[in-house]
Amino acid sequence: MTLKRKRPSDWKKVVGRICLFLLVFAGLETAGGARELIDIFGRKFSIPDIPQRVYSASPPVTYMLYAIDPTTLVGLNFPVREWEKKYLNKRMQSLPVVGGWFGQAQTPNLEMVLKTKPDLIVLMRFGGAFASKMNEEAMKTMPMPVVDVALDKLSDYPDAFSFLGRVLGRERRTRDLVTYARKTLSEMAALAGSIPDHGKVSVYYAEGLDGLSTDCDTSGHAELINVAGGRNVHHCETRDLYGLEAVALEQVMLYDPDVILVKEPIFFKTVFSDPRWQQLRAVKEKRVYLIPFQPFNWFDRPPSFMRLLGSKWLANLLYPKKYPVDIVKETQDFFRLFLDVDLSPEEAGAIIRP
Repeated sequence: MTLKRKRPSDWKKVVGRICLFLLVFAGLETAGGARELIDIFGRKFSIPDIPQRVYSASPPVTYMLYAIDPTTLVGLNFPVREWEKKYLNKRMQSLPVVGGWFGQAQTPNLEMVLKTKPDLIVLMRFGGAFASKMNEEAMKTMPMPVVDVALDKLSDYPDAFSFLGRVLGRERRTRDLVTYARKTLSEMAALAGSIPDHGKVSVYYAEGLDGLSTDCDTSGHAELINVAGGRNVHHCETRDLYGLEAVALEQVMLYDPDVILVKEPIFFKTVFSDPRWQQLRAVKEKRVYLIPFQPFNWFDRPPSFMRLLGSKWLANLLYPKKYPVDIVKETQDFFRLFLDVDLSPEEAGAIIRP
C-alpha cells in the first residue's frame, strides 16, 4: 500500500513560510549581533556578540585564547617553535608574527596589529597595573577595545578563563576549562597543606644552558614548586618580573637539593656526566628531571595554562605516595580537553619524559 501525503491548506503554507523567515532572521541577528563593551580605558565600543578576531600582546594570554578557540587568533607574539608544530593546528602556524610584551624590551608591532583588524585586544595585567606607562599609552592609541586579565599566579586562571569566556561569547567552552583548573588547584592546596615545613622536598630550579640561573622562591617563575608542596632552596626577593638570578655552583652545592628541575635539554644531557654536578645528592640519586615542554612549557617561560598539568606532574614526582596519579592518563585527558589532541599512551609518555 502506498501512503499519500495530504496537500496542506494555503494558511498552513503561509504560517510555514513565516516561521521559516523568523528562524532565518533570528539566525542572522545572532550571527551579526553586537553588544556594548567598556574597555580598560573607559571607552565604549560596540563589539560582535561572538568576536572572531582577537589579538593578545602576551604569550600566556595568547595560549589561553588558543585553548578557548584557536580560530580567534589573528597574530602571534613569536614564531611557532619546531616542537610545537605537532600539537598545534595548521592555521596557527600560518599566522603573522606581530610581537608582544614579554620581557627583554620586546614590544608589539602596532602597525602590523592594526593590519590584522582585531575585534578586541587582550592584555595580561601584572600586579593590577600595566608593566609600564609607555605600554599603557601605546594601547590607548588603538582604535579597538582593550581588555585585560590578571595572571599574577596560577590561582588566577579560573577567573581569567571565565572572564574571557564571557567577553568572547564562549562560556560553554570555558566552563569545562574553569572546572578543571579549580579542581586541580583544590588538589594542590590539599596536598601542600598536608605537608609540614620540615617534610617538604627541597627543589632547585636549574635554568640556562649551564644550569646556573634560577628564580627566587618568591618569583612567579618558580611558583609551581610551592604549589606542588615543595620547598624552593633559593630564598630571595625577586628584583624584577623577568627573574633569572645567576647562582654559583658552589651555592647549589651548599643547597644540596633533594630534586633538580631542569629547563634546558642541553644542560640535562650533561648534568649526569659532569663530575662537578655529580657531587650533588639529587644527581647521585637520579632525581634530576627535565621539565616537559610540549607544546608549551609545563613549568615556566612563558607561564601558561600548561602549568595546571605541570603541577600534577611535579606533585607526583615529589610525593608519589601522597599524590599517586597516573600521569600518562592525566596528560592524555589534559591534551584532549585543552588542546583538542588525542594522544596514545606512548605519545603521552614521550612528552612526559622528553
